[in-house]
Amino acid sequence: MNPNIERLHEYAFQKLAALFSGIEPDARLAPINLGIGEPRHATPQFIRDTLAQNLAGLANYPVTLGSDALRAAIAAWVARRFNVALDAKTQIIPVNGTREALFAIAQAVVDNSREGQRAPPVVVSPNPFYQIYEGAALLAGAQPFYLNTIAQKTYALDFAQLPADVWRRTQLIYVCSPGNPTGRVMPLAEWRRLFELADEHDFVIASDECYSEIYFDEGSAPLGSLQAAQQLGRAGCARLILFSSLSKRSNVPGMRSGFVAGDAALLKKFLSYRTYHGCAMSPPIQAASIAAWQDEAHVVENRRLYREKFAAVLPILQPALPVEMPEAGFYLWAESSKAAGGSGMADAAFAQHLYRNYNVTVLPGSYLARDAHGMNPGAERVRIALVAPLAECVEAARRIAAFCRSL
Repeated sequence: MNPNIERLHEYAFQKLAALFSGIEPDARLAPINLGIGEPRHATPQFIRDTLAQNLAGLANYPVTLGSDALRAAIAAWVARRFNVALDAKTQIIPVNGTREALFAIAQAVVDNSREGQRAPPVVVSPNPFYQIYEGAALLAGAQPFYLNTIAQKTYALDFAQLPADVWRRTQLIYVCSPGNPTGRVMPLAEWRRLFELADEHDFVIASDECYSEIYFDEGSAPLGSLQAAQQLGRAGCARLILFSSLSKRSNVPGMRSGFVAGDAALLKKFLSYRTYHGCAMSPPIQAASIAAWQDEAHVVENRRLYREKFAAVLPILQPALPVEMPEAGFYLWAESSKAAGGSGMADAAFAQHLYRNYNVTVLPGSYLARDAHGMNPGAERVRIALVAPLAECVEAARRIAAFCRSL
């Protein structure tokens, strides 16, 4: 067996299950789960219908590159959303959700035999982070390094946290914008600095943008990596790969459909890797994906539902729990240690007691982060995913506020 498997950390939701093991929550209260970031809005009917109408495609082997029609639909969406023109033949590859592609990119990029390398290659990620970044790095034989994103620095990626010798060994960096769990959107200046580092040290940027379509001002969509590259004059999206998905945008997490786009030279090699990886998208899923990427009305409605929940929940929570409206995404990144004026309760204890006494599930922030630079940046926070229906989110907010006031 690959010895790097032993380096993997327990997944956050396994830790959460262990935290709740043996606890019997108050049975008088219906359970409300705001712990996992799984969209629970209804899948649009037209996507379901398109999938059903194309089941004959199950009789055909799919090709790894996907159909011309799907890549054209994705390219058209990128042009509409980001005002960036991509070559659908060389700069786009459909993938089975961003999770598998975010994992696979590290296996394709990391080079353990790079000439002159005397220490393990490095993969950098934000901290807190989506745990796939870390697992992908470890199984590729790389050493993870973390950039703490903290409120005192507006959750920015502080590139100065890592010394020059670490950047010299860096082969891949994961970034997430809008961020999970902070909801922060990377500004152009931050992209400029990241591109400068990539050029200086020759590493690949994997930009996870699966939350890019969950925002609150219809007139101001979040800046994307391809936009930033274009605005900074980076022809061909050098050293950049965007990862995008229909899961949150179109409420189809079970469909496993997304795409990667960007640097054609990188994607050519990534396609070669994927040809052996066995990850071609099913033809019925491709057909349904085309329909989803071509429609925006359902996405606008999806954003309206999230706006409605944030507007209802925040006034209930904020008098008892320090929490701010994110720039984008569907998470609240709440300061559990300062609940009700400063209880000092650790994040795991907060989640455990909330579950026991109020039957509401939230995720301890430390489960999403690692100790780095003298701290765990999630240790005093909890992540609240506003994915449940409006009434459930409001009821959960009332229970959380009551719990905070009881501390």
